[in-house]
Amino acid sequence: MDLLLQFWAGSFYLLNKVFFSVAESAGFKLKRKLKMSGWLVYILGVPAWAIILIQNHNWIAASIEIGGVPAMILGLYNVANNNEKKNKYLEWLARISTYAFILFGVGYSLFEYGGINTVSQFLEIGVMIGFLLGSYLLAKNSIYGWPFFMLMNVSAGLLMYIQDKPILAVQQALSLAFVVYGFLSIYQKRKLTVNM
Repeated sequence: MDLLLQFWAGSFYLLNKVFFSVAESAGFKLKRKLKMSGWLVYILGVPAWAIILIQNHNWIAASIEIGGVPAMILGLYNVANNNEKKNKYLEWLARISTYAFILFGVGYSLFEYGGINTVSQFLEIGVMIGFLLGSYLLAKNSIYGWPFFMLMNVSAGLLMYIQDKPILAVQQALSLAFVVYGFLSIYQKRKLTVNM
């Protein structure tokens, strides 16, 4: 069962990064489809990630995955509407959900471990910062979401490695490569636009 969950979580997460990174160098119509697919596969991978993280008592990371679903839905909504139609209620829900789950995850982790005193907790904090800010900024179509995803991939990869989840550790390394590619693609595109 563990290998199945790792494959499910890892493949959907990797597809998300592949879709997002390739979208940055695609034409408008394909870019939109790729980004929509990226948000959708991430959402579909959340249940497997949540199960794995909860089984390992990674409360901070698990709460971020679950609490980040509204931000992912916001990203999907924004791409579907070409970032032209704002949904204040969905933006409000994404913010409230994010803050509530941060408090819950961090609070429960502090309670269970008696403070922040394990390597896994420090790595989970890196996952939390990278995931929340990365997802939120990418949902708002900001280039600055990519470096936060890099932090998330490195932190999550190390966390999965020390917790004997080899499929997910490798998947995080592959995802990091696609995140770097996506960031460099959009950076070059914006640099060319500014210089013209």
